[in-house]
Amino acid sequence: MARQGVGGREVAQNSVREAEPAQAADGGDARHGARRAPRKHRLLRWTATTLAVLILGTAGAGYLYYRHLNANIRHDDLNLGDNKVAAPTPNAAGQTPLNILLIGSDARDTKENQQLGGAKETFGSAPLADVQMLVHLSADRSNMSVVSMPRDTLVRIPKCTDPDDDKVYAASDGRVMTNQSLGHGGPGCTVATWQELTGIHIDHFMMVDFSGVVSMADAIGGVPVCVDANILSRDRLGHGSGLKLQEGTHPVKGKQALQWLRTRYGFEDGSDLARAKAQHMYMNSMVRELRENATLSNPGKLRTLAERATEALTVDPGLDTVKKLYDLGNDLRKVEPKRITMTTMPNRYVGARVEPTEDAEQLFRLVREDIALDGKDKKRAGRTEEKGSDDPAAPVGEIGVQVQNGTRTDTLAPARGRASTVAGLLLDKGFAKAAADQSVVLSEPKTIVRYPSAELEGDAQAVAKSLGIPLSSVKRSTAVSGVTLVVGADWREGTAYRAPKEDDKTPKSAEALNGADDEACMHVNPGFTW
Repeated sequence: MARQGVGGREVAQNSVREAEPAQAADGGDARHGARRAPRKHRLLRWTATTLAVLILGTAGAGYLYYRHLNANIRHDDLNLGDNKVAAPTPNAAGQTPLNILLIGSDARDTKENQQLGGAKETFGSAPLADVQMLVHLSADRSNMSVVSMPRDTLVRIPKCTDPDDDKVYAASDGRVMTNQSLGHGGPGCTVATWQELTGIHIDHFMMVDFSGVVSMADAIGGVPVCVDANILSRDRLGHGSGLKLQEGTHPVKGKQALQWLRTRYGFEDGSDLARAKAQHMYMNSMVRELRENATLSNPGKLRTLAERATEALTVDPGLDTVKKLYDLGNDLRKVEPKRITMTTMPNRYVGARVEPTEDAEQLFRLVREDIALDGKDKKRAGRTEEKGSDDPAAPVGEIGVQVQNGTRTDTLAPARGRASTVAGLLLDKGFAKAAADQSVVLSEPKTIVRYPSAELEGDAQAVAKSLGIPLSSVKRSTAVSGVTLVVGADWREGTAYRAPKEDDKTPKSAEALNGADDEACMHVNPGFTW
């Protein structure tokens, strides 16, 4: 396995280190052609986020020297954690959504990256996953959603095992910043952390480094960005990306594009939240630019872009060839900019850090259930009847069920006796093998029934139906060895479960930005104008 290593290829972005916040999971990238149509027309057809751009450039030039480009692509294991999240159930047409995690590291692992990223004192140190964006492509390929997680979000990092040397990184003791996950064996631990937090099955990851962003942005020819005042991202202590722009809309490319993607000092309140907004604007603008202009019609530029893109990429084994990237690109290009929605995980401050809010769980649920964040998903006009499992349930008296107390929240202690109470309800309904598991106290926002393998799905659904728990709360998980009911914070008292009314609207706190919005403009902090 050729792997990037812990310092792996990064997406240029911010750094936990205050000296120079780095970014780049989004910085531009490339495009590719389909079926030998003229390159100009192939390029005009692409419609996706930065991820699609990477794929396009890589795959388009791949036909020129396929093996060479394949050799450029580095890969690493997808998931280094012990727990897996089951893939979503296919829709009526047999289609399933795709979830790709874009990861950016602040590692300065080469002289070129160190020069672009600054912070020379961090050369060779453990990398931090300072850019984390989940790209969700709907099952019917009609829409795309992007969810950014701030680098300083407090999460529990699960146990991860480095596939290179079998080193085991213990689960974090309490909550730590999410960007530390990359240093626990590689990007596969960042994937594992996301899955543990969100319950979203992740199919692939991609990383790209500082120099890759610069070279690809150069090849694209410039991406228009807007500021509402003159900006210079540099404070008296030298902190900042160095971005200098006049008020208005200007195309940025190369190093200046990287500066835009990394800028925190000077945008709005100077937080990672403002930086994520600027990244979303850049990505949307890039998609529109590539759709409207044939900037890469020159074969030499396209070849250079493909070379640089593949050298910059680190991916999971499911994307480790030009052909695989090409196939993914074919799916991504089906989405028009007006059906792309950029969001930031809803959060609240905990000191200088942030944590997910209830709105964040709402956003994660929409992604899990493949609900379009732009509210234009026709198939959700009315909820369809939940489909039961094809696997028949065993007689209720033979179904073993463990009941656990998951009522603890960040602000409330666990409700006493909930596992015993609900286990008693199941016993009354004939589930003779139901038992309370008093050994663990968990934190689950919603009551959930988990099962480990397909042959137990019918049993798990039978448990849910007996208590009025919706089948959407029955999930396959390798974290359990048998049917397990976790009583969530939504059922802290009483004997009748009342499923919370679900709202399929994207929370306002996610600050959704539509991909077709060409009037978005970053607000400049008055302290950084000139």
